[in-house]
Amino acid sequence: MAEQTVATATQTTAPTTPGETALWVERTGTRAYTGRSSRGAEVLIGSQGVPGVFTPGELLKIALAACSGLSADFPLSRKLGDNFDATIRVSGDADRENEVYPQLDEVFELDLSELDDEARERLLVTVQRAIDKVCTVGRTLKAGTKVTLSFDVDG
Repeated sequence: MAEQTVATATQTTAPTTPGETALWVERTGTRAYTGRSSRGAEVLIGSQGVPGVFTPGELLKIALAACSGLSADFPLSRKLGDNFDATIRVSGDADRENEVYPQLDEVFELDLSELDDEARERLLVTVQRAIDKVCTVGRTLKAGTKVTLSFDVDG
């Protein structure tokens, strides 16, 4: 389980290293935020039911699916070529009483019909190993992580 620490500070500077991407969210309205990166990316974030936005939980799920896909991309492209199609679906209901996702389920959709059974099985084992080894999001969720929170306030 993730641990959360809350601290109060009058000024906090997040540690940065050369080349590190800065990430932040800015409030854009009632229960509406825009997530931003120093590389120019943006994502709209809001409450469930608001059109055109992701909820934070949906972003967590998408991050997991994207990490799995990126982690599997090299072994898959090596075997299937650079133009293979893949979809990773991710789901999991929140336990609203405890405000956690007790389980997230991913389904990796691939067309492996051109491979024989043995080659298909070898490729899937290789893909699973790649995801288990280098998917930082999945590894973090499985291990749990310490989360800290501080405040930089005026006055």
